[in-house]
Amino acid sequence: MSNEVLRTEINSLQRKIKLLLAEYTHLQSEVVELKGENNQLKARVLEKEANIESFQNKVKISKIVKSVVDGDKTSPELKEVIDEYIKEIDKCIAHLGEA
Repeated sequence: MSNEVLRTEINSLQRKIKLLLAEYTHLQSEVVELKGENNQLKARVLEKEANIESFQNKVKISKIVKSVVDGDKTSPELKEVIDEYIKEIDKCIAHLGEA
């Protein structure tokens, strides 16, 4: 092979290596970006699961209150006290969520 052919081949290989390195760098930055997005989505999922659990607890408490109130029509004070407890629990949960 002549020197000219070798130089052409070397130049071609160098160009291909540069392209591969550029693509590799781009893909690395994309991986970092996607990992960050994945972590954000995982955090949102955990937050949503906590909200669902909180709502499920509210529903359970509401059912208990309803059954107690329905069973004893003369205790509106009891319902008011339990509602206050529920509000206080909600405040505590919100405070814990901020921490």
